[in-house]
Amino acid sequence: MPSRTPDAVAGPAWVPPAGKPPLSSRMMRATWRGLPAKRHEVGWEPGLVVPAADGSLLITDHYFPRTQGDFPTLLVRSPYGRGLPWSPQYGLLFAEQGFHVVLQSCRGTGGSGGAFDLWRNEVADGQATMSWLREQPWFNGTLGTVGPSYLGYVQWALALDPPPELKAMVVQVGLHDPYALFYADGALRLENALAVGAGMTYQHQGMAPFLRATLRLQRGLRAVTTAQPLRGAYESALGGEVPWLDDVMTHPDAKGAHWAGASLADSAERLRVPTALITGWHDALADQTFEQYDRLRRAGCETALLVGPWTHTSALQRGWPEVFAESLAWLRAHLCADPSDLRPTGVRVHIGGENTWRDLDNWPPALAATSWYPAPGGHLTEQAATDSAPLTTFRYDPADPTPSIGGPLLSRTAGPRDNSSLEARDDVLTFTGPPLTEPVDILGQVSARLSISTDTGHADVFTRLCDVDAQGRSVNVCDGLRRLRTTGHTPSQVSVPMSSTAHRFAAGHRLRWQISGGAHPRYARNPGTGESPVDATTFRPVRITVHADSALMLPFSPGLA
Repeated sequence: MPSRTPDAVAGPAWVPPAGKPPLSSRMMRATWRGLPAKRHEVGWEPGLVVPAADGSLLITDHYFPRTQGDFPTLLVRSPYGRGLPWSPQYGLLFAEQGFHVVLQSCRGTGGSGGAFDLWRNEVADGQATMSWLREQPWFNGTLGTVGPSYLGYVQWALALDPPPELKAMVVQVGLHDPYALFYADGALRLENALAVGAGMTYQHQGMAPFLRATLRLQRGLRAVTTAQPLRGAYESALGGEVPWLDDVMTHPDAKGAHWAGASLADSAERLRVPTALITGWHDALADQTFEQYDRLRRAGCETALLVGPWTHTSALQRGWPEVFAESLAWLRAHLCADPSDLRPTGVRVHIGGENTWRDLDNWPPALAATSWYPAPGGHLTEQAATDSAPLTTFRYDPADPTPSIGGPLLSRTAGPRDNSSLEARDDVLTFTGPPLTEPVDILGQVSARLSISTDTGHADVFTRLCDVDAQGRSVNVCDGLRRLRTTGHTPSQVSVPMSSTAHRFAAGHRLRWQISGGAHPRYARNPGTGESPVDATTFRPVRITVHADSALMLPFSPGLA
């Protein structure tokens, strides 16, 4: 769609209102360092009303450069309110750089009409907002989208049938599949579910209610996650019933009717809108970002990928200078015909263990997988076993579940952590390689092939790659969980995706493979009986046997100088 000129707009010319952005937003903006200098003063037009197709009113704020000129528009739709941090971080910062910014509260949140229903209304409401935008005298027909987490989901919702005005997207630590946010192979990601429940229920009400809810959840987390049954136990921590959360927790089948239409993976299968993707190695949605990148590349869509040393939340905090610079460069290139700040390669990843950045042409690089095998005495070797004999056994007791430490969570405990206390437990196996004689880089998808038998037939298996330094400190790199169903003493073969990483193991460090029966409360504990973890009131310990023909697969290469 060509840009509109003022002469082409029917009716009187738009007169910018005199309002300034909220004082709280201007104060927060003043605290940030390492960001580009502002190009424009910013105006603010709050409380605009956008009619949805069913008549619900979507409350919308408009930020704009207080400068004569023709500027593209960014659409930011959020279920978390339009105040802090969204107002300064998206409304104010991007308007300073020469964009109209439309910041809208999703239905049922932040004063918008209708009822919020996780994922079900975003496609229609995004299209209704486009219809409204086309009527605005300041809209020149060039649109981009930007935003993190669920604000990424609404971008994919618009991209399912992209309007012709949509010229660029920036999906930051973004979501496209709600099921995968809440489940791993049918195992409930319990801590994620509770964190999302608190965020969706309270954040749109303002920072104070959200902080109180977060603190209440932290204080009550143990009681909630160890309740028998688990169903409904969250109400004391979240201040009441959350119907959509009940639905999430009681529908573990990805193919069930409840989840029909939830995944927007198809948006990327045929997209032609240039799309930048941003995530962190310890982001709870990192795997979804890598899936999005793969789909966009296969579709021939112009795309870029930035992966930092971040969690879901730290990407927008300590990582914000890099995230904002990447986002701004992409939007300027595709909405303003200014590619001067684009980096020369399509992929930039942070290398853990070395604290450096590396530019790549694509992700993952073409590296062959190298297998490492568990051996007696807790050793990890490159020598494959000759049979499938039992190697070692441990006991997992859901009444005393193996705790979770660090990793890709939505909580403040996410990220790399010292695993020493975890590995000292009797229900955690470790297999450790010899000290490396030279640096080794792991770049790409890590996975495990496990040969497992159990005495009850019902279990989970959690597997983790760790970096052990010369002092013996073991730090998590990446991990994964699968649900098992075994028969008798015959081992079952199970493949466990352990996410992707870019990590350097320094000379003198050792690789460690950690195996356990769960990671609680990150995942709801498996009761060991075949019952639903949400409704179980009886727990049964399980003995889990690892067989010698198991293997850890690593995209392995000698470290580059």
